[in-house]
Amino acid sequence: MTVPEIREMLRGADEQGLAALERSLAADTRKGVKAAIEAARKRLEGEKAECARVAALYSFEKSLLDSGQSVIVGLDEVGRGAVAGPLAVGAVVLPPEPMVMGLNDSKKLTPEQREAIAQEVKTHALAWAVEYVAPEDIDRDGMTASLKRAFKGALDQVDRILPCDLVIVDGNPIHIDPREKNVIKGDAKCASIAAASIVAKVTRDALMRDMAADYPEYDFGGNKGYGSAQHIDAIKAHGLSPVHRKSFCRSFMQESLF
Repeated sequence: MTVPEIREMLRGADEQGLAALERSLAADTRKGVKAAIEAARKRLEGEKAECARVAALYSFEKSLLDSGQSVIVGLDEVGRGAVAGPLAVGAVVLPPEPMVMGLNDSKKLTPEQREAIAQEVKTHALAWAVEYVAPEDIDRDGMTASLKRAFKGALDQVDRILPCDLVIVDGNPIHIDPREKNVIKGDAKCASIAAASIVAKVTRDALMRDMAADYPEYDFGGNKGYGSAQHIDAIKAHGLSPVHRKSFCRSFMQESLF
């Protein structure tokens, strides 16, 4: 076989397949073959480590359950610090199997990874929801009240589908429900919080891309409503759109614009 043919076989080999190929290629001294075998070993080691990391996310959140409890819903927010667009809270209930590979803090993933994982979450989740709070409501009620409203709304959506025993929330206490437990950096520790973070991020990003078509001067598709330098310059040049949070823009806008 040629080196490219061997490389292709190794690319899809599992541990047993690699072992068999290593035995059959033991006498092959070509550098390209040895490099391909080493690359396959490293790939399998990486996959094994990733599987263990994700399994730990599921195991950790299961350890939070009290006796007699079984259904966990994870919640997380995105868009808290944006100056335009809604606040979004995701809520996800995952089954023990199959594990959704790649789950992680959404900020550590590429857009392509988030899209793929969000689709896997939606496919396998026992229940999921995303709740929004509009910019005008954030301006009127403030962020603390808006967060509680969004978390409660997302939880209520999921509870109607599948009543939950345990509500785990990323970060500090929200005080939305007696079932609530809080996990600092929960999106990197708990599978369902990571899933909620990813689903909320992907869903909100898609909404911001839709808004970009109506307000192209602000590049919502690029900045997702966050206060980048270019976004702030656009606000100064064009004023505020109906989807901007006025209360978040006072530091760089003239008072007369409010």
